[in-house]
Amino acid sequence: MASTEIYRYLSSKDNSIPLDPEGYLVDMTEWSPEVAERLAQEEGIVLTEEHWEVIRVLRDFYARFEQAPAMRPLVKAVGQALGAEKGRSLHLMRLFPESPAKVGARLAGLPKPANCL
Repeated sequence: MASTEIYRYLSSKDNSIPLDPEGYLVDMTEWSPEVAERLAQEEGIVLTEEHWEVIRVLRDFYARFEQAPAMRPLVKAVGQALGAEKGRSLHLMRLFPESPAKVGARLAGLPKPANCL
């Protein structure tokens, strides 16, 4: 469940987007590729096509299951969608350091995965 507590705002070209204390969107409908780019910039990540592939998998997973995947389901979903080589923890850690499930969900405009600390 996404937090509704507004902690700060992300400046966007057209408006200011509210974020919760952990940096997740308060309102998922505010997400756009531009918002993902701004969030990634804050994380020190330059989004490449490999990042966008995983972001699309994350958004598709959420559309199907109404929750952001924790690490194991994320690895499995990426492997099924993009192939075994990309569906590996090491690949995801390289793209989204520290916690691929949490960072990926944040950049994809999704709520924090339920099973991530």
